[in-house]
Amino acid sequence: MSEEHSLNSPKSASERIVVTICTYNERENLGRLLTTIRETLPQADIMIVDDNSPDGTGDLADERDQADPAIHALHRYNERGLGTATIHAFQQALERGYDILINLDADFSHDPKYFIDLLTALDDQQADVAIGSRYVASGGVQGWPLKRKFMSKAINVWSRFWLGLKTRDCSGSYRAYRCDLLRKINFSRFRSQGYSVQEELLYRCAQAGATFTEVPIVFVDREVGTSKINLSESIKAVWLIARCGCERGAK
Repeated sequence: MSEEHSLNSPKSASERIVVTICTYNERENLGRLLTTIRETLPQADIMIVDDNSPDGTGDLADERDQADPAIHALHRYNERGLGTATIHAFQQALERGYDILINLDADFSHDPKYFIDLLTALDDQQADVAIGSRYVASGGVQGWPLKRKFMSKAINVWSRFWLGLKTRDCSGSYRAYRCDLLRKINFSRFRSQGYSVQEELLYRCAQAGATFTEVPIVFVDREVGTSKINLSESIKAVWLIARCGCERGAK
C-alpha cells in the first residue's frame, strides 16, 4: 500500500472488503481494470462474475484468478443478465463473510480512484450505502450524447417517484455497501434481471432500514467495447421500477 493511501485510508480498510464486477465481453477492459483495482485498494479481494463471454473475458479472469489469490473468477453458463449476475455476486460475497462490498462496472467508466472516498463516506457519515453519484455537486458525466443524458435523468426521476427514494443517483452501479445491511435483504424477492437491479437494490436497502450517502464521481463513457444498454432493456427497467413501486404502495 502506498504511503498516500495508508495515510488516507478509512477505518473500513481493516475490514474484509470485496470488489464485485459483472462481465460480458469485456476482455479489452478487464485486465487493466484488475491491475488498477489491485494498485488502488490492495487489501481488497476482487470477485468477477462472467456470463460465458464469447470474447474470452472468462478465460482472462481465470488467468488472473490463478496468478493472484485475491482475485476470484466465477462463471455462469446458462444465464445472462446484469441483474441476476449482480445478485449472484452479492450472494457469493455474503456467503464468504465479507464486511464491505464495492460494486462497479467493468468498462472503466467507474474510476477506482474513488474507492477511498466511498469507504471514507461509509465511516464518516455512519452510512450503510455510499453511492458514487453523478448528480450531486462536483459529480458529472463525460462523453455522453444528449439523448443518453436525458434518459439517465428521466429514469432517476421515475425511480424517486415510484420507489420513494431520496438519493439523486439511483441508476448507477458504483456503490459501497455494508454487508450487514445486505444480509437483511431477501434476494429471492428481486424482480429485476437487467439494469433495473440498481434501482431495486436501493429500494430493497431502504426497506431494510439503510442510511445512504452520495459521493461525487465523474462517470467517463467507455473507450473500448460496446454498451449493453438498449431500448428493450430500458423499457423493462421502466416497467419493473413501476412494479416495485406498486408493491410499495400496497403495503
